[in-house]
Amino acid sequence: MVSKQDILERLRARVAADLASLIESQKRTQAGAVHEESRPEDDKDTRAIEASYLARGLAERVEKLQHASAALSALRLRNFGAEEPVAVGALVTLKTPQREVLYFVAPAAGGFRLEIDGTQITTVTPTAPLGKAMVGLSLDEEVEFESPHGLQHYEIVDIC
Repeated sequence: MVSKQDILERLRARVAADLASLIESQKRTQAGAVHEESRPEDDKDTRAIEASYLARGLAERVEKLQHASAALSALRLRNFGAEEPVAVGALVTLKTPQREVLYFVAPAAGGFRLEIDGTQITTVTPTAPLGKAMVGLSLDEEVEFESPHGLQHYEIVDIC
C-alpha cells in the first residue's frame, strides 16, 4: 500500500516546483509589461496592456498556489478507521465494475496525478464534484456524481 506521507510529500514538492516556475514566469511577464520597448507606438498598440493582463493573471495563479502550499503544509495526516467517513487526508479506493482508482483527499491542489511505486493516485479537493460527493461517506457506500462524461458511480472499497 502507498504511504499517505509519501503522497503528501510528493504533492508538496509538485506544488512547490509549479509555484517556483510560475513566480519566475510572472516576474518576466511583469518586467516585459513595463519595459520601455512595450510602450505603445500608437493608439492601436495594446502590447503593454496585454502583457499587464497576463502578468496579473499569473500573479493570481501564484497567489492560489501559495494558498495551496500553505494548506498542504498545515495538513496533519491521520489513519481512518473502518467506520470513519471520508474527510481531508483520506486515501480512498473507489471501484467500478471495470477498475479500481485511488484518490487522496487534499485540502488544496486537486487534479494532480501522482505515481508512487507504480501506483497512480489522483488528488481531489472537497470542493470538486467528486470530492463533494465522497466526503462524509463511509466504507461500502456508493459515490455518485455528475462529470463531463455523464453520471458516474463508484463504490468506496477502502478508506485509510
